[in-house]
Amino acid sequence: MIQTVIKRDGRIVGFNEEKIATAIRKAMLHTDKGEDMQLIHQITDRISFRGASQMTVEEIQDMVELELMKSSRKEVAQKYIAYRNQRSIARKAKTRDMFLEIINIKSNDVTRENANMNADTPAGMMMKFASETTKPFVDDYLLSEKVLEAVKNNYLHIHDKDYYPTKSLTCVQHPLDRILTHGFSAGHGESRPAKRIETASILGCISLETAQNEMHGGQAIPAFDFYLAPYVRYSLIEEIKTLEKLNAADYSHLYERKLDDYLTRSLEGLQGEERILQHAVNQTVARVHQAMEAFIHNMNTIHSRGGNQVVFSSINYGTDTSAEGRCIIRELLNSTYQGVGNGETAIFPIQIWKKKRGVSYLPEDRNYDLYQLACKVTARRFFPNFLNLDATFNQSEEWKADDPKRYLHEVATMGCRTRVFENRFGPKISVGRGNLSFSTLNLVRLALECRDITNREERVARFFAKLDALLEVAARQLHERMEFQKTAFAKQFPLLMSSLWLGCEQLKPDDTIAPVINQGTLGIGFIGLAECLVALVGKHHGESEEAQALGLKIITYMRDRANQFSEQYQHNYSVLATPAEGLAGKFTGKDRQTFGSLPGITDRDYYTNSNHVPVYYKCSARHKAEVEAPYHDLTRGGHIFYVEMDGDATHNPEAIMRVVDMMDRYNIGYGSVNHTRNRCLACGYENAAATLERCPRCGSTHIDLLQRITGYLVGTTDRWNKAKLAELNDRVIHSNSDKA
Repeated sequence: MIQTVIKRDGRIVGFNEEKIATAIRKAMLHTDKGEDMQLIHQITDRISFRGASQMTVEEIQDMVELELMKSSRKEVAQKYIAYRNQRSIARKAKTRDMFLEIINIKSNDVTRENANMNADTPAGMMMKFASETTKPFVDDYLLSEKVLEAVKNNYLHIHDKDYYPTKSLTCVQHPLDRILTHGFSAGHGESRPAKRIETASILGCISLETAQNEMHGGQAIPAFDFYLAPYVRYSLIEEIKTLEKLNAADYSHLYERKLDDYLTRSLEGLQGEERILQHAVNQTVARVHQAMEAFIHNMNTIHSRGGNQVVFSSINYGTDTSAEGRCIIRELLNSTYQGVGNGETAIFPIQIWKKKRGVSYLPEDRNYDLYQLACKVTARRFFPNFLNLDATFNQSEEWKADDPKRYLHEVATMGCRTRVFENRFGPKISVGRGNLSFSTLNLVRLALECRDITNREERVARFFAKLDALLEVAARQLHERMEFQKTAFAKQFPLLMSSLWLGCEQLKPDDTIAPVINQGTLGIGFIGLAECLVALVGKHHGESEEAQALGLKIITYMRDRANQFSEQYQHNYSVLATPAEGLAGKFTGKDRQTFGSLPGITDRDYYTNSNHVPVYYKCSARHKAEVEAPYHDLTRGGHIFYVEMDGDATHNPEAIMRVVDMMDRYNIGYGSVNHTRNRCLACGYENAAATLERCPRCGSTHIDLLQRITGYLVGTTDRWNKAKLAELNDRVIHSNSDKA
């Protein structure tokens, strides 16, 4: 008697005889005689009782064919066999067409799914071949029936599904001090500890690049200034030692001389040891600048994932008030302002300024001058973004101003918006932790299915019932994926599980990663809150207080259920304000096929990202902040606030500061500013003119608009998919007026 079934991926599941009955019935319905329930039950029972206790899917299907051939309904057997063959042929035909589009470098939503990846290169093609053939395997063999149904019916999207079989995790905040102090092994050779700023910079790049090849998401450094600061002093000592040799003198008492700052000054008028020390400082600053310049250059040229994608990297900084830390920050900002190559804006790393009262925000703060410089750089180069450590949900009771390792108690973010801080199973910390996986709910679909209910209260109640059921499916799916990830061995992630992940030091190569990955988070994302509200109450949250109240109720409910799931499954669940890129059009296109083109809902090529006010809605920056701010506390898996500025921001850093002031005033966690930046793709020339058709430097007409796609910059909009291009064209400027 059959008791368990071995699926094609090796998983063992309980035997379900209803699947046999359903398959036979479908085949019968395609014949002239129709279904015969008695025969169906006979064959099902015969197979169930005569089969071995454990069988494979293929063995059971073969038994079905044999039993049908022995029955009086041989035509059913023919239909059953034909159906199996048709499914195989259909899969092959679909794969063939898709492969041809990749081979012929067609610009479509498959090849332009990720704007940070060049799918036209050989490595990019190979990755897309692998990606598109892996996804059906996941659907067929790794997802439960309920999850698969939710995916197929456009309720749920599983992010990075192509990486599902690899058991890889999404992202991690690198404890770079461990790498710099002890070195590391990534499976091929070892890296020695750093002794000078140049080496520290290079090791930072290598750490990010190596981990990118072991994970399917982004890489971040949570305290770039704190980690690199010691190597400024080491380099200063090197410079002093060089002068000792030159002058045959002993300056060892200068090695640890306390400095207020590292500023380049003329040596004219300086005598004795003051001249010696200033010369060493000047040389050190030059080396730090070159090291920061090299770091940025490398992060825009070193490729990962088989050579088709630069590292999706982020760095957090701004709160190290030491002279050495300030030197790192200053030279990083100066190098960013100058640009790379021909002076173009660097795409990576995503730079994030950690804004904190008493440290890096107010005029009396030690790092206020660097904050001003950061705003100046943002006005020209889009980065840094701004992380508000003063937001109530971004604070830690462990943070102390005089703690040399206070960065351990500062939240850090990465990529488009991913945030990891709260932790049920260890310290409240960002360092050494990351997201394990996340999936996104289509709120619009749920609302559209309730749209025909006339009574508003009944309509909303029905929506919440549907939402609750879908949340259950999503939470279960994330749990199942995590259980699958737990079976991976530490040796599959040579750097991540030896030097980066919190608690990895307890693992041996042949141990599974199960004991440590619960430190990570599982993200329940959502898309289209604005369109969902239009479907439910006729207006979105940017134009209606009633809609805003309902929007907050919806996301609060999701947050509360995530907390319940954390207790139920004993994981770190959180709600994520999803940064939809390829997904922005996928959900919409399928919903439009089902429900038609509905004004304010499905009439555009995209749904609005997460809880944002629609990009096409004209309002002030203040009004946008008021509407979106409350959602940041609810979406602790990640969020971002954008303001679209008009004209040339290069000479207007005060406008950037006003946006950060709004973040402070409205308790916003993380934000950034978009503005106009034209770029010549031939020579790299950039300006902020309203339009640019011909490059004034080289005469090229190959001009692109440098823009943020979800939270990161893209060097060319040629790699954007159709839906995101439509969204880009719809974006409006947010005025400085106080009126909505």
